[in-house]
Amino acid sequence: MGDFHQNGIITTLHNLGQRPIECMEKELDSFKKDRPMGLVLPSLYSELEGPALGNIVDELVSVPYLNEIVIGLDRADENEYRHALKYFSRLPQHHRVLWNEGPRLLAIDKQLKDIGLAPTHLGKGRNVWYCYGYTLASNRTKAVALHDCDILTYDRSLLARLIYPVANPNFSYVFCKGYYARVAGNRIGGRVMRLFVTPLIRTLKKVSEQDEFLDYLDSFRYPLAGEFSLRSDVINDLRIPSDWGLEVGVLSEMKRNYANNRLCQADIADIYDHKHQDLSADDAEKGLSKMTVDIAKALFRKLATNGDVFSVEKFRTIKATYYRIALDFIDTYHNDAIINGLKYDRHQEEQSVELFASNIMSAGDHFLENPMDKPFIPSWNRVISAIPDILEQIKEAVELDNEEFKS
Repeated sequence: MGDFHQNGIITTLHNLGQRPIECMEKELDSFKKDRPMGLVLPSLYSELEGPALGNIVDELVSVPYLNEIVIGLDRADENEYRHALKYFSRLPQHHRVLWNEGPRLLAIDKQLKDIGLAPTHLGKGRNVWYCYGYTLASNRTKAVALHDCDILTYDRSLLARLIYPVANPNFSYVFCKGYYARVAGNRIGGRVMRLFVTPLIRTLKKVSEQDEFLDYLDSFRYPLAGEFSLRSDVINDLRIPSDWGLEVGVLSEMKRNYANNRLCQADIADIYDHKHQDLSADDAEKGLSKMTVDIAKALFRKLATNGDVFSVEKFRTIKATYYRIALDFIDTYHNDAIINGLKYDRHQEEQSVELFASNIMSAGDHFLENPMDKPFIPSWNRVISAIPDILEQIKEAVELDNEEFKS
């Protein structure tokens, strides 16, 4: 059971009483005449073989209000793409699968690379960006939700609660961030959020003068949630990071483009569990280690654009302050776990904090050594200004792929 507490400067929409999903879906179905709705699913091919996606598709089959589902498929060859088309064919909604490694979309990507407008990194950000491009091209929706494909505890109420705030024509929200409690089995999850992002934000509030932006980030209960929804016209001017800084980067963009009262967060699930990343202490290019470096870089870049000046000495101060704050959080989470009868591995938590503290310096070094780094994929408005028919090219490529390989 939630409560009415409003945390910070962003409106929180709680789940106060288990409203029947059928009631919410009926209302959403009535919204679709004025505000047709869609869903973007960024997926690795390996997730088609995993334990979560099959149930997600089964749940989506019963969703009555979606006008379109756009699936972005990464790391798939031709046979795997053919399999994906069959895999998603049971969806009754209009749906398309983007074969991101297919020759047609790669040709478009090369065209964009030749003029410096293509995504520079492979990954979720690139996948989402092309899915949003197709969404603009198809022009079937006015409100679009996005969620991951590895949610083990998924049911369709998550989608309904996520898209409702931007789909309801009587609400003024253009963006909604999902949140939930990360408790799986008998353990507290969400290490990067608990032990890195929140302590780092609190640290930066101590050493930075950018209080408004940091208060904004600190208002979100789960900034790293991969689930959010937005009005379709928001996509045109949205710049998406192509690395693990995607979620923080999108929040930064929404802050830059819209007033706080146009943004909200919603409680979308009582329980939430998904594929867990390895800590990857021995490889900074994988797992939670890479994730924390990318997130830190995203935060440092944003603060720099707001006027903060960084140096090696300042990053050392940030590291030391973060380490103390994060250790205090470990005490807090240990006590929270104990009172709720959950297991808590304090040694493992402290090992994580030690790695994350080191990664702050790695992110700082990268920031100082690459002052001209361009982490954001250009907005679709900019791409369209350079290649006016780019959306038509994307739509044609996707339609031809789906038609040619569906048999």
